[in-house]
Amino acid sequence: MRTIEVDFDVYKALMVRRPSEDVTENDVLRDLLQLPRKKGPSAVPAGPAPSDWIAKGVRFPAGTEFRAHHKGQAYLARVESGALVLNGKRYDSPSSAAVSITGGAVNGWRFWEARSPGEASWKMIESLRRSRG
Repeated sequence: MRTIEVDFDVYKALMVRRPSEDVTENDVLRDLLQLPRKKGPSAVPAGPAPSDWIAKGVRFPAGTEFRAHHKGQAYLARVESGALVLNGKRYDSPSSAAVSITGGAVNGWRFWEARSPGEASWKMIESLRRSRG
Protein backbone atom coordinates (compact mmCIF):
# COMPACT_ATOMS: atom_id res chain seq x y z
CA MET A 1 0.00 0.00 0.00
CA ARG A 2 1.25 3.48 -0.85
CA THR A 3 1.20 6.35 1.62
CA ILE A 4 0.79 10.08 1.22
CA GLU A 5 1.54 12.87 3.66
CA VAL A 6 -1.15 15.42 4.43
CA ASP A 7 -1.14 18.38 6.78
CA PHE A 8 -3.25 18.45 9.94
CA ASP A 9 -6.11 20.47 8.40
CA VAL A 10 -6.49 17.98 5.54
CA TYR A 11 -6.39 15.09 8.01
CA LYS A 12 -9.10 16.70 10.17
CA ALA A 13 -11.28 17.30 7.10
CA LEU A 14 -10.95 13.62 6.14
CA MET A 15 -11.82 12.46 9.65
CA VAL A 16 -14.94 14.64 9.81
CA ARG A 17 -16.22 13.08 6.60
CA ARG A 18 -15.99 9.54 7.98
CA PRO A 19 -19.53 8.57 9.06
CA SER A 20 -18.16 5.64 11.10
CA GLU A 21 -14.93 3.87 11.97
CA ASP A 22 -15.74 1.33 9.25
CA VAL A 23 -15.17 3.98 6.58
CA THR A 24 -11.48 4.45 5.80
CA GLU A 25 -9.68 7.60 4.76
CA ASN A 26 -9.26 5.98 1.36
CA ASP A 27 -13.04 5.52 1.10
CA VAL A 28 -13.57 9.21 1.85
CA LEU A 29 -11.03 10.26 -0.79
CA ARG A 30 -12.60 7.92 -3.38
CA ASP A 31 -15.97 9.53 -2.67
CA LEU A 32 -14.59 13.09 -2.87
CA LEU A 33 -12.74 12.32 -6.10
CA GLN A 34 -15.86 10.64 -7.49
CA LEU A 35 -14.05 7.36 -8.09
CA PRO A 36 -16.02 4.11 -8.20
CA ARG A 37 -16.85 2.73 -4.79
CA LYS A 38 -15.09 -0.35 -3.58
CA LYS A 39 -17.12 -3.45 -2.88
CA GLY A 40 -17.24 -4.56 0.74
CA PRO A 41 -18.04 -3.28 4.22
CA SER A 42 -15.68 -0.29 4.15
CA ALA A 43 -17.42 1.45 1.26
CA VAL A 44 -19.15 4.75 2.10
CA PRO A 45 -22.87 4.12 2.61
CA ALA A 46 -24.99 5.24 -0.35
CA GLY A 47 -27.51 7.06 1.82
CA PRO A 48 -28.78 7.56 5.31
CA ALA A 49 -30.47 4.80 7.25
CA PRO A 50 -34.09 5.48 8.25
CA SER A 51 -33.05 5.82 11.90
CA ASP A 52 -30.34 8.43 11.14
CA TRP A 53 -31.05 12.09 11.83
CA ILE A 54 -30.31 14.75 9.19
CA ALA A 55 -30.16 18.38 10.31
CA LYS A 56 -29.19 21.18 7.91
CA GLY A 57 -27.67 18.62 5.55
CA VAL A 58 -25.50 16.97 8.23
CA ARG A 59 -26.18 13.27 8.80
CA PHE A 60 -25.93 11.98 12.35
CA PRO A 61 -26.07 8.17 12.37
CA ALA A 62 -28.44 6.49 14.81
CA GLY A 63 -26.65 6.10 18.14
CA THR A 64 -24.68 9.33 17.82
CA GLU A 65 -24.25 10.84 21.27
CA PHE A 66 -24.57 14.55 21.98
CA ARG A 67 -23.27 16.34 25.05
CA ALA A 68 -23.31 19.88 26.38
CA HIS A 69 -22.58 21.75 29.58
CA HIS A 70 -24.72 24.57 30.91
CA LYS A 71 -24.38 26.29 34.28
CA GLY A 72 -22.14 23.54 35.62
CA GLN A 73 -24.41 20.69 34.60
CA ALA A 74 -23.76 18.09 31.90
CA TYR A 75 -26.49 17.13 29.44
CA LEU A 76 -26.56 14.06 27.22
CA ALA A 77 -28.76 13.34 24.21
CA ARG A 78 -28.77 10.63 21.55
CA VAL A 79 -29.90 10.17 17.96
CA GLU A 80 -32.77 7.67 17.91
CA SER A 81 -35.40 6.91 15.28
CA GLY A 82 -34.55 9.91 13.10
CA ALA A 83 -34.47 12.58 15.82
CA LEU A 84 -32.35 13.97 18.64
CA VAL A 85 -33.72 12.61 21.92
CA LEU A 86 -33.07 14.46 25.18
CA ASN A 87 -34.68 13.26 28.42
CA GLY A 88 -37.17 11.18 26.43
CA LYS A 89 -38.31 14.08 24.23
CA ARG A 90 -37.67 14.26 20.47
CA TYR A 91 -36.19 17.41 18.88
CA ASP A 92 -35.95 18.29 15.21
CA SER A 93 -33.02 20.71 15.56
CA PRO A 94 -29.96 21.10 17.77
CA SER A 95 -31.16 24.58 18.72
CA SER A 96 -34.59 23.46 19.93
CA ALA A 97 -32.93 20.87 22.18
CA ALA A 98 -30.49 23.50 23.47
CA VAL A 99 -33.31 25.99 24.17
CA SER A 100 -35.06 23.33 26.27
CA ILE A 101 -31.97 23.36 28.49
CA THR A 102 -31.12 27.06 28.60
CA GLY A 103 -34.63 28.48 28.53
CA GLY A 104 -33.51 31.13 26.05
CA ALA A 105 -32.33 31.60 22.50
CA VAL A 106 -29.15 29.69 21.75
CA ASN A 107 -27.39 28.43 18.62
CA GLY A 108 -27.54 24.68 19.01
CA TRP A 109 -24.74 24.20 16.49
CA ARG A 110 -22.40 25.97 18.90
CA PHE A 111 -23.93 24.41 22.02
CA TRP A 112 -23.55 20.68 21.32
CA GLU A 113 -20.65 18.29 20.77
CA ALA A 114 -21.29 14.93 19.13
CA ARG A 115 -19.63 11.54 18.96
CA SER A 116 -20.66 9.08 16.27
CA PRO A 117 -20.96 5.37 17.08
CA GLY A 118 -17.56 3.72 17.21
CA GLU A 119 -15.64 7.00 17.48
CA ALA A 120 -13.59 8.01 20.49
CA SER A 121 -13.48 11.77 20.03
CA TRP A 122 -16.16 14.41 20.43
CA LYS A 123 -16.60 17.15 17.79
CA MET A 124 -18.44 20.44 17.95
CA ILE A 125 -21.36 19.96 15.60
CA GLU A 126 -20.77 23.42 14.12
CA SER A 127 -17.51 22.06 12.62
CA LEU A 128 -19.45 19.21 10.99
CA ARG A 129 -21.86 21.68 9.44
CA ARG A 130 -19.04 23.89 8.09
CA SER A 131 -17.24 20.92 6.58
CA ARG A 132 -20.34 20.14 4.47
CA GLY A 133 -20.21 23.51 2.70
